Amino acid sequence: MRKSIITTAILTALALSACSEAPTTQAPTAKEPTAQASAQTQAANTIDSNVLLHPSQLQYQAPEFDKIKFADYAPAFEQGMSEHDAEITKIVNNPEAASFDNTIVAMEKAGGLLTRTAKTFFNLASMNSDANVQSLQAELAPKLSAHIDNIYLNPQLFARVNSVYQSRDQLNAEDQRLAEYYYQTFVRAGANLSDTDKAKMRELNAQIASLTTEFSKNVLDSFKNDVIIVQDKAELDGLSDAEIATLAQAAKDAGKTGYLITLVNTTRQPILTQLNNRELRQRVWETSAHRAMDTNGPNILKQSHLHAEKAALLGYNSWAEYTVADQMAKTPSAVYQILDDLAPQAVAKAKEEAAEIQAEIKKSGQDFKLEPWDWAYYAEKVRKEKYDLDQSQVTPYFEFNRVLNDGLFFAMNKLYGITIKSRKDLPVWNPDVLAFEVFNRDDTSVGIFYLDPYAREGKNGGAWMDEFVTQSGLMGTKPVVYNALNIPKPASGPTLMTFDEVTTMFHEFGHAVHGLFSDVKYPSVAGTATPRDFVEFPSQAHEDWAVEPLVLANYAKHYQTGEAIPADLLDKVLAASKFGQGFDTTEYLAAAILDMEWHSIGVDTKVDNVAKFEQQALAKHGIDFMPVPPRYKSAYFSHAFTGGYSAGYYAYLWTEVFAADAFNFMSKNGGLTQINGNKFRNNVLSKGNSEDLMQDYIHFTGRKPTIDALLKRRGLVD
Repeated sequence: MRKSIITTAILTALALSACSEAPTTQAPTAKEPTAQASAQTQAANTIDSNVLLHPSQLQYQAPEFDKIKFADYAPAFEQGMSEHDAEITKIVNNPEAASFDNTIVAMEKAGGLLTRTAKTFFNLASMNSDANVQSLQAELAPKLSAHIDNIYLNPQLFARVNSVYQSRDQLNAEDQRLAEYYYQTFVRAGANLSDTDKAKMRELNAQIASLTTEFSKNVLDSFKNDVIIVQDKAELDGLSDAEIATLAQAAKDAGKTGYLITLVNTTRQPILTQLNNRELRQRVWETSAHRAMDTNGPNILKQSHLHAEKAALLGYNSWAEYTVADQMAKTPSAVYQILDDLAPQAVAKAKEEAAEIQAEIKKSGQDFKLEPWDWAYYAEKVRKEKYDLDQSQVTPYFEFNRVLNDGLFFAMNKLYGITIKSRKDLPVWNPDVLAFEVFNRDDTSVGIFYLDPYAREGKNGGAWMDEFVTQSGLMGTKPVVYNALNIPKPASGPTLMTFDEVTTMFHEFGHAVHGLFSDVKYPSVAGTATPRDFVEFPSQAHEDWAVEPLVLANYAKHYQTGEAIPADLLDKVLAASKFGQGFDTTEYLAAAILDMEWHSIGVDTKVDNVAKFEQQALAKHGIDFMPVPPRYKSAYFSHAFTGGYSAGYYAYLWTEVFAADAFNFMSKNGGLTQINGNKFRNNVLSKGNSEDLMQDYIHFTGRKPTIDALLKRRGLVD
């Protein structure tokens, strides 16, 4: 996952970034404290010690991670919801006629404590989860769902919003955009439903909230429980001594003997490229492919049916139809068209690659049929032979600190004129987390950026970006954002990155600058608060800067000698990066199609077998190529079943059309220059969702994007 919307059911619905101060309670001053006075004093002390109840005193209200206690969250949520209720009630009971200021802007300003608490808790829950965190998430899910419903199903509040919406032509463009946003949010939440249907909606929302929380917990548990223990070191043949030592340390840390192999987020496991033992490869792959099915299989069947019920209640034929309606794609048919148009080319390319791999198997003296657990191992052999490339020769040139400082930060300075300075004085949530402040070329401060680079127990898989504080002209807030990666932390020595990890770092920082460069008045439409099939555009547009020659020359240096990566080795890396695009595209499309099919079922459709549904869905679209499974199978497909990207995983491909087209445009107009960077910043990154997004793109390039650059980027055409 490269962008996690971890607070979807809460913050997307609340859409708040307020900073209103919570009232403090003064202890009584009686000379002889009574029992009541003592209780009040204790309550006051509790409030004073709970840092969440007050805006942070750190720069830009960055959370005070060193002072927050787990026990602070529950009371902060309770008080936050109570304060928010009171603020909404005040708006509803305002005797004045509804206006943009006393209704829409008032809602933007409301809920400061709840938003502050939710952003801190849910962001940290994705990176530092444990049994206590999971228990509180389960407890909060129905409460927050009910709280949201109390707002968006309130008929008096909706009447005020509707009144403003109906007279929106009198507003300026940015205010009009916000009025439309609120109106659509209310309608899509069910504001136009009858009282009976509203009660049903509340019930459905509560059930879905609990199921999505449970799904997420099951996936996290799977990272801990679905592991592979190897007792015989000989089975690890193919791994380096350092890699074997890391597995031994992982087993020791988990209180186990032997060697512990943990899984990454996707079906594909990087370790499969190295393991010579075919039986162990099969064991690793099958553990990956079948994980969490026992727990999340029933969850998926319930969720998909409830989503279909909710969509029908709102007048839609399916959850996909409901979800895509407010995205750039607009209709499921538009999504299926782009997926189905690309699928035949992707599968054809994958079959070409499979033929090469099968030939390599035969060449090695084996006669078995290619299976999914063989692909990565033999594809790496084909890659080595085809490009004379050994990945172990490459990683020494991608040392973490050099990639970060001399690669990513160097490129961002060249493109945007920004400098990124370490802030070791800021508290962090884990010792490995790095804190920075970002400055413009004129030394004005942009915001705070955190980087959480390493994988660990209790951290979600994948990579993502999110915000602790959203930029807002209305609230006077500057952005505080973070990137989370899952690079394996070495047992000792430097962190040497794969080329994929390098491009992921650049990708996630594309999300970060989308949040950092936001220059929008209203928090609900600021930063990355755009449709899902737009939000991945800025991030994917930044991936290509990782291979810009000027940038590569600055960071691709041997971690021991400092020597630049040899030109012939670099050429091989770049050429090999196109290898396997048939596999990459097919596994992505298969997952995107699964996501759409799960959410395209109607309310009367009965599904009772997850594996059978997966097989039929892939066959229906001609993408059931056995050696290339979906990037995510349903049981651990968090994008699809924790709410963030349900019927939205297609967004990565949709936005890659924009990204490839935009990079091609910049390449033809000077490449890595501040002229290009400033144009992209001013026309796209700074706008959030405050304007029509396609028009923003047209302002940048002068036209709509085409698919041509994408096909070349993925190596599907010459």
